[in-house]
Amino acid sequence: MKFVLLACLVALAAAAPQRDESEAEVLSDVRSDSGDGNFAYQFETSNGIYQEVIGTPGSEGQSNKEGSFRFNLPDGTVAEVRFIADENGYQPESNLIPTPHPLPAHAIEQIRFAEEQRARGITFDN
Repeated sequence: MKFVLLACLVALAAAAPQRDESEAEVLSDVRSDSGDGNFAYQFETSNGIYQEVIGTPGSEGQSNKEGSFRFNLPDGTVAEVRFIADENGYQPESNLIPTPHPLPAHAIEQIRFAEEQRARGITFDN
C-alpha cells in the first residue's frame, strides 16, 4: 500500500506543470490610476524587460504619456528608449534610433541660396 501511495505521489509530482526556463517571471508590477486621467505603471520581468510610464490628460482629450522601457539585446547589451507621447506625437529618444547623415556643405549652401531667392521674391515656374 505504501508503494502505491508513493507511486501516486511521484506521478502527481511529475504531472505538475513545469515552468519553462524561457518564460519570464514578473518581478514587480505597480499600477495606479486616480480616475481623472492621471495614471502610472511600472513593471519588470526576470528576463530584463522593464517599463515605466506616467500618464496625464492631454489638452486635446488624449492621454499624454512619458516614460521609458528597456530590454536585453541578443549580444547582451541593454537597449533603452525614453519617450514622450502627446499632441505632438510619439517622440522616442535612444542611441539605438538611426539618425540621418548630416547634409554636405554644398547642399546647405544651395538651401541657403534658395531661401535667399525666395525672400527677394524670385520664383521659378515648373
